[in-house]
Amino acid sequence: MSNARPTSLFDIIGPVMVGPSSSHTAGAVRLGQIARAILGGQPEAVLVELHGSFALTGQGHGTDRAVVAGLLGLTTYDARIRDSLSLAEQAGMEVRFAATDLGPGAPPNSLRLTMHKGDSECRMVGSSVGGGLVLISTVDDYEVDFSGAFHTLLIVSQDRPGTINAVTNWLAAHQINVAFFSVSREERGGNSIMVIETDDPIPPAVTEGLASFPWVHWVRHIQRITEI
Repeated sequence: MSNARPTSLFDIIGPVMVGPSSSHTAGAVRLGQIARAILGGQPEAVLVELHGSFALTGQGHGTDRAVVAGLLGLTTYDARIRDSLSLAEQAGMEVRFAATDLGPGAPPNSLRLTMHKGDSECRMVGSSVGGGLVLISTVDDYEVDFSGAFHTLLIVSQDRPGTINAVTNWLAAHQINVAFFSVSREERGGNSIMVIETDDPIPPAVTEGLASFPWVHWVRHIQRITEI
């Protein structure tokens, strides 16, 4: 199975968007949208740490407002992006910003989000790589590699024999074709994260069924970013 992503029309012409910069605005909105999906809803509190040019020029380009807009569930073409900080305050979402250094390997338009919702905490590191496209590199302490260009499942589970077969068989039984599949784990027998990108939309019943497997800790479904 090849790891090469196909070029799409979206890659060529870029996103429909509000704002001055596809990297600083559209990409930042999509990073917020994906983070919201990974957390499983709108955060109650979030620390937004900006790296590189996001930190240096992000405020002028509206990166701060764009990230928060995504966390609120707004789209890249929503005129309310410019008012997202006040909308977050109205929604009771506490937002803090800080500059950070994610290391020499991090792309210049990168950020780390630390989100809280109830008793749940989630961290995500991602980058805006141009033209409104994004790349997610870390979820909590797991290394991942996905772009949101496909319907995506994240599954955190116990690392045990038969897990991959059980998951792929479940997807096959529901006629869902897997485009890309990767696994990262803490250690043998510990916890692992599966990143499954699919050609087909993923119905809620599929996600709920996967979450019911006794060795699965949590499942998140991220819609393809052209649809969120």
